[in-house]
Amino acid sequence: MSKGYEITNNIRTLRFFADEMSQQKLAEKTGVSRQTINAIELGKYTPSLDLAYKIARVFNVSIDEVFEYKENEEKKKDK
Repeated sequence: MSKGYEITNNIRTLRFFADEMSQQKLAEKTGVSRQTINAIELGKYTPSLDLAYKIARVFNVSIDEVFEYKENEEKKKDK
């Protein structure tokens, strides 16, 4: 059963434009492991609100510029 929503992110792009910041460097700046950053980038893990804010602050952008919440089409039709 699907969650009814998808959360995508722009972390890889933000890292690229931040002097090609490595996943390890972002992990160090946010207090998590490189594997956690990798899982978030791949959409396999949804970060806590706290971590989402930390990631946004590293890049000096809003959370909306890092993450996007999308409802699945099936869920929209049910409303």
